[in-house]
Amino acid sequence: MTSTVDVLAYIPSPPQGVWYVGPVALRAYALFIIVGIVVAIVWGDRRWVARGGEKGTVLDIAIWAVPFGLIGGRLYHVMTDWPTYFGEGGDPVDALKVWQGGLGIWGAVALGGVGAWIGCRRRGIPLPALGDAVAPAILLAQAIGRLGNYFNQELYGRETDVPWGLEIFERRNDAGQVSPQLIDGVSTGQVAFVVHPTFLYEALWNVLIVILLVWVDRRFRIGHGRLFALYVAGYCAGRFWIELMRSDHASLIAGVRVNSFTSALVFVAALVYFFAATKGREDPADLRPAGEGQAPAETTAAVSDTKVEEGKKLEDEKVEDKSVSDEKAASTASAGGDAGTKTIDSKKDDAHD
Repeated sequence: MTSTVDVLAYIPSPPQGVWYVGPVALRAYALFIIVGIVVAIVWGDRRWVARGGEKGTVLDIAIWAVPFGLIGGRLYHVMTDWPTYFGEGGDPVDALKVWQGGLGIWGAVALGGVGAWIGCRRRGIPLPALGDAVAPAILLAQAIGRLGNYFNQELYGRETDVPWGLEIFERRNDAGQVSPQLIDGVSTGQVAFVVHPTFLYEALWNVLIVILLVWVDRRFRIGHGRLFALYVAGYCAGRFWIELMRSDHASLIAGVRVNSFTSALVFVAALVYFFAATKGREDPADLRPAGEGQAPAETTAAVSDTKVEEGKKLEDEKVEDKSVSDEKAASTASAGGDAGTKTIDSKKDDAHD
């Protein structure tokens, strides 16, 4: 008998992951990636502006970071799953088919960081300051992107009987092939197996880390790339244990999934940076290049020197005016004294007469 918990926790398998509008294929995976990128740019820019930065900066830098990130993510995926594309029975052309899924987050962050660095150099903005502003937004984008894996029926975990287990259905494509891994196929309604929805675990973990990052940023105002490092460490911690639950095909090192090794190594590197980086926080308003909202340092110094000189001149004039005033007062007092003496002498003469 089906319990209420089973009904509420039930996660149905998506009927398909691709819809066609005429000859145009609308792929859920690509759509969620795009939505995630848009969310990251919009929220990241708002956080940058709230710190005193110029509106539109994140979009300008994203023009460099996003293409680099997509290329990096795909390169990492292909390199860590080399036999699938270049091994026996593999098709090297499939390595270019990003829309079929397969983006490694570490490659995306690494090469995306290179693109962001180029964009920051062109705008005269320190990369660590930008990284701290966009870190929560990037992780939220990752959570949104994981929903694309759901529609592709990929990145799932081992078989399970938990109430929230995900039913993976067989799919059939136009060629008549039947398999749960067919991205372009349509569900037959036949359950192939019930698994842990690890894509959902990761998405929920990402959201929790996003909340943590926002709280830490407001409570402690950390900077110099340390919030970005905390994002990387938090994500890797969750990815490590989630990776151990997955059962889909992956390259192994000593019997352990390669992504587990990567998670552990990147986690350690992020923590080292977090504790070794300069403490404190630099806001965009304090880092704005000369000519963008504030005068250059040389001009500021010149203005300051001019003000000092004007102040000294004004002081000298006051002193001079005071001296003149004192001289006049002394002269007046002297004149008054002579007049008084003459009056007394005059009286004496009158008395003598």
